[in-house]
Amino acid sequence: MQPLIVILGPTATGKTEVGILLAERWNGEIVSADSSAVYRGLDIGSAKPTPEAQRRVRFHLIDVADPDEVFTAAKFRELALQAIRDIQARGKHVFIVGGTGLYIRVLLHGFSLAPPPTDPEVRARWQAEVARVGAPALHARLQQIDPIAAARIHPNDAVRITRALEVYEMTGMPISQWQSQSEAELPALKIGLTMPRDLLYQRIDQRVDQMIACGMLEEVHRLLQKGYNPEQPALKGLGYRHLIGYIQGRVSWHEAVRLWKRDTRRFAKRQMTWFRKEPSVRWIDASQGSQKTAQLIEALLMEQGGLSNAEGD
Repeated sequence: MQPLIVILGPTATGKTEVGILLAERWNGEIVSADSSAVYRGLDIGSAKPTPEAQRRVRFHLIDVADPDEVFTAAKFRELALQAIRDIQARGKHVFIVGGTGLYIRVLLHGFSLAPPPTDPEVRARWQAEVARVGAPALHARLQQIDPIAAARIHPNDAVRITRALEVYEMTGMPISQWQSQSEAELPALKIGLTMPRDLLYQRIDQRVDQMIACGMLEEVHRLLQKGYNPEQPALKGLGYRHLIGYIQGRVSWHEAVRLWKRDTRRFAKRQMTWFRKEPSVRWIDASQGSQKTAQLIEALLMEQGGLSNAEGD
């Protein structure tokens, strides 16, 4: 089995273009690991590959869910494994490209190394429900969806009960299943893209300005006009929630853009914190541009044998 080639890193480091260059050169296809790009209609704000880019290289796990669907890490792993088997059966290299660390970790390592996600808003709702009906009542609900976890948790342990219910709501998987998964790890060569912080932040600000120029506000209006609830997780992503706040009159245009840029910079910092904990990542400075970065990765992969049997141009 050829190892998967994983291109990861924070937002705005040029992962998609680098992945396209490598896949073009080495007879490959790309499995997107981006939690926003899975949604139809979230094109500009997710920095989804353009139609032209998707003509250059075949992408998988783009536009596989509607914005009102619950799309979990478990669902990503299921669809990604299907795509990987299909790509490899046709004799092509698999490039996993994206910045959603949970997706990449779940895909490569199963659930044993991937902690279940958290969401303060979801947890707050369950905590309010505890206050309303009491911990034993929620323990009874947990017994129905995850009897294994319920057997381990005391009926009055509100903290662990709400955490278990939070995980199930967000992922569609019982927390006991997360804790017991031990799938075999997939062979992978992991390349991380990084660059000096000042340059990354400059690129983030430029990207937001470009998204606005490309019609991001109109995209958000279209999603709302189609009836999608602003509280859906898909519309809580960067840019979408900020422009929804502007549309609803809660913030000015200037403030919405300022917060969007600020929160994207903070998100990039969290991504780096996550990826620094990912085992065996080889880091490359991507500040010299996509072509040079792709060349550096190509040399590294050939040295490690990851592209030894590829059918180049």
